[in-house]
Amino acid sequence: MDYFHLNTTADQRAAISSLGLAHLGDAVFEVMVRSWLCLHGKASARGLHKATVRYVAAPAQARAAEKVLPLLSEEEHDVFRRGRNTSPHSVPQNASRAEYQAATGLEALFGWLYLQGKTDRLNDLFAVMMEEE
Repeated sequence: MDYFHLNTTADQRAAISSLGLAHLGDAVFEVMVRSWLCLHGKASARGLHKATVRYVAAPAQARAAEKVLPLLSEEEHDVFRRGRNTSPHSVPQNASRAEYQAATGLEALFGWLYLQGKTDRLNDLFAVMMEEE
């Protein structure tokens, strides 16, 4: 199994909960943000962690989700909606419930796309999110 180039079946993806997809998608999104920060010189070595947190925190992910929602296919929107509608057990202090749910939806979408090996689609959505940054 090549975990960097996945291409799972629909049955495999269906067996993963929305929170499982979000868990994976959170990591995918963070790797993309870290790569973007390093390649664009957006932070000093000391400030990389702080800069990363700024982009991966729920409020920032919720804003990023708003940018890409109009671009999603019906199937992608369904995955986002299922992730967003998952009831959180707790919400971080720095985010509203709505922001946290939108961030979870975005993470679920990123996990779902990653599991299919749809890296081009991930890159397209990520580029839209990072515009004006």
